[in-house]
Formats: sequence, C-alpha cells, structure tokens
Amino acid sequence: MKIAIVGATGNHGTALLRALHDTPEITGIVGIARRLPEEEPPYAGVEWHSIDIAGATPEEEAVAALSAAFAGADAVVHLAWLIQPNERRELLRRVNVEGTARVARAVAQAGVPHLLVASSVGAYSPDAARSGAAEPPLRDESWATGGVESSHYSVDKAAQEEVLDAFAAAHPDILLTRLRPGLTFQADAGSEIHGYFLGPLVPVRALRAGRPPILPVPKGIRLQAVHADDLARAYVAAILRKVGGAFNICADDVLGPQELADVIDHGRFVELSPALVRAGLLAAHKAGTVPADAGWLDMGLEVPLMDNSRAAAELGWRPTVSAADALSELLDGMIAGRGLPSPPLRPRDKDERLHPATGARTGHGAAAGGETVPEHYTKDLLELYLSDHLTGATAGVNRIEKMAADYIDTPMFAELSGVAAEIRSDRELLRTVIADLGLARKPYRQAVAWVGERVARLKSDGRVLERSPMTMLLEAELMRSAVNGKLGGWETLREHAEGLGLDPQVFEDLIDSSHRQLRTLEKVHAYARERALRDNRDTFWD
Repeated sequence: MKIAIVGATGNHGTALLRALHDTPEITGIVGIARRLPEEEPPYAGVEWHSIDIAGATPEEEAVAALSAAFAGADAVVHLAWLIQPNERRELLRRVNVEGTARVARAVAQAGVPHLLVASSVGAYSPDAARSGAAEPPLRDESWATGGVESSHYSVDKAAQEEVLDAFAAAHPDILLTRLRPGLTFQADAGSEIHGYFLGPLVPVRALRAGRPPILPVPKGIRLQAVHADDLARAYVAAILRKVGGAFNICADDVLGPQELADVIDHGRFVELSPALVRAGLLAAHKAGTVPADAGWLDMGLEVPLMDNSRAAAELGWRPTVSAADALSELLDGMIAGRGLPSPPLRPRDKDERLHPATGARTGHGAAAGGETVPEHYTKDLLELYLSDHLTGATAGVNRIEKMAADYIDTPMFAELSGVAAEIRSDRELLRTVIADLGLARKPYRQAVAWVGERVARLKSDGRVLERSPMTMLLEAELMRSAVNGKLGGWETLREHAEGLGLDPQVFEDLIDSSHRQLRTLEKVHAYARERALRDNRDTFWD
C-alpha cells in the first residue's frame, strides 16, 4: 500500500512515519509539508514534496500540486494544522479549514479511495456535566461537534468537521475516517510543544534542579491524552482495516489535579478559580510572555471526556502508554529540549546535526589540560570580540525568527524559516566556542541586544494598522548586513583556529553556510523589492 501524509513533519506525522515504516503492508510513503525535514530516520525512505496547502498558494495551484503528489496512493492522511500565530485568525482559518477542503478536493481529483483526517477532542461542544462533577461521564463519538466558542482552535476544528461532512455527502464512494485524539505527547515533541504553548520565558529547564513544592491548577481541570505512537497505531489500524467513521483516541486514565501534580511536582496541588487562572493567562498572552491564549484553558475545562471503546471494538486498538506516562515523557523532553531534524520539531538548543556535541576543539588547549587561551593571544580582546559577535547573533536570531513568523503567509516563509533555524544554530555554535575557550559571554550585552531588537520593531514604516509592503525589503537588507558581519567573524576564527586549538573545518563549514544564507536572503530581497514601492502589487501573495 502507498500512503500519502499531509503534514508529515510534526508531532503526529513523525509518529505516523515511524509506525508506517514498521508496517510490512506499507510499500511506499509520500510526505507533504511546506518545510521539508532532513532525510534522517524517521524521515528517510519517504518521497517528499514541498507543498503549501493554503498559506500563500492560490487554491487551483495547491489542489493541482496535491493531486499530483497523491497519484497512486491507497490512502491520504491529513494532519496539517497551523497552531500559531493566534492573532492571525484569517490565516489560521484559511490554512486549517480551507486547507482541509483543498486536501479533500485533491483526494477526490486523484481518485484516492480513503481519506483519514486528524480531528480533535477540541471539535466537541461543551459538556455541562463537566461543571462540578468529580467524575464526569464519558461521551462517545455521537456528541455534537460545535466547538468551544472562545477557543479559535476549537472553533476551527468544528468548522473542519463541517467541511468533512460536506465532503462525505458529496463523495460517498470515498471512505472517510476521522480520528479525534486527546492531547498528544511524546518526548521528541518537547521543544515544539514548549514553544507553541509556554514560550521561551517559561523556565522549564529549571525543573532539572528540582520540582515545585506545590502545583497550582484551575479547579475542574480534567485532561485526556494519548502517546503519539499509540495515536499512530490507530491511524495504521484504520488504514489496514479500511474502517470509516469517527474515533475517539485517548489513554484510559484521566489527568486531574492529583495526576498532574504526581507527574509535575511532589504530588501536592492547590486548586484556583478558573476565572483567576484565565485572567492571568489572558494577561500573560497579551504581554507576549506566553504564546497560548485563554481559549486553550476554556477548551480544557469544557470539552467532554471521551469514551474510546469504539476504537477498541472496530479498530482493535488499545493504548499501550498511560496518559500520566505520556505526560511524564513529554515533560522530560521539554526539560531536555528534545526534538528531531524536522522544522516543527527542531531541538531547543544546539543543532547537533550541524555542530557535533564534541564542540569545536581539536584536542589542544583546555581540552588537553593546558591554558584555555594560548599566551600569545590577548584574552580580553578575544573575549570582547567574541562577546560582541554573540550580541549581534542574539539580535539576528530575534529578527530573523520574527521575519519568518510575520511572513508565514508569503511564498518566502519556507526560505526564511530555514535561514532562521541555521542562524539560531550558528549562535549556539558560537556559544560553544566561547565556552571551549573559557571566556565570559557578557550576558548583559546580549540582553541589551534583545531589548534593542524589540524596540526596533516599533519603528514607523508609514503603516500602523497593517503591514507595510516596504517592511520585508528593509528587514531583508538588515539581515543581509547581519549575516555579512557574522561571515567576517567566522573568517577571523578560521584564520586563528589553529592557534586557538580549534578545528578550522568547523569555520569553513560555517562560512559556506553563511554564503548560502546570503543567497537565500537575496532571493527574499528580490521578491520584496519587486513589490515594496508600489501599491499595485500584493506583497504577501504571488
């Protein structure tokens, strides 16, 4: 069987790839994503296509590309879903709801007999029985899918269900399967989930040193979860058995206050008013300190608890990992900054694929027991030089990541996202070099750069309530200057690598990488300059 996966690089898709690779009946896998992964397990052995389903591609073009990629497939699994940015509601709706309609249309056009779609517990309407009940009843798949009004995720999942209802009515010959999982956890999604919901200012790494003495939780919280690998097995079972319909997919245990406290701290918790927690989350989100908005809390408190017995009866599926164990694994992954070589799942810190964990040393200097900085170098000058480059790298990372986020709805997103990942990785390598040489990083200078870059975002470009067509042009020019500056730093370190006991090849590779980044930024600049100075061209679409 040949299976195509739309959204094959995220949390769900990665687990499904692992499961399909382990299934003898599967003879071919097609992976579709806007940004492609490194071809390492589980992403190796896959026929990859870079297709934007709705973010910045007109409908006919997207459907044609999808139809071509689906040719000869026995089933298509649609997993793609855009979580952020919360404030870009039109974009989220277009990618998530209209994108689902486009995928379904392409399935019909390509003659694929089976479509499987990732729905969610979030599609369900609120359950009044949740309020005040110590053990709320479990609901089956017949519960209404009207969503939770205050949650954009839930509203769009409900709208997706409507798209699927219409597709099923129009194409009764195509088998349609909807899986409605609970929260989906795995260690390798640690960095992704941390970034989507908690953000860099929430210090999960501090949990390495110890757990909080008591866990504050909103009163009435009850969560259902499933391990990503268990969810993947449910998809495979539905594919092999050719079973249609909707299926609740969750572990058997429910995560209430006690269960959450047992995993996250020492088993002690205090229940807080949901209104108080909501107000705090709303304030934190508006301040930009937490990515998740209050709608996620509302959904967690209002959706029904699911009965997973239909999956057991019709798919032969049972969870093998409890919700508590899946949460514990995720927490460990978040603390460690776990990830995989795909754009959504990139590890939080160093990119070990580009810069091996052994560091930049050659075996000389401190690594061999001698002085960290050789005597013929002036330590203060070297420390100041590298610290200043680290300061510039910090500002560059912040700016390029903001650019990628701002232009997610343009054809340049994939290029900007790739450069952002490389520049962040380069900064981590520079930190490693500074540490290898026993030098101080002067963090106050990086803090000033962080603040300065954010103040620079407030600059006027002649537009207040909408994006200016000139902004991408100016930012591309600033980033080209920044990368050229970084290139000079790598060239200097290559010149002195032998004398400092560093590996010259590391810096040769970084110089090559910087030239690639400049070529990509030139492509972005060319796209922007064609559109920036005229009002008769749309900057954000082809």
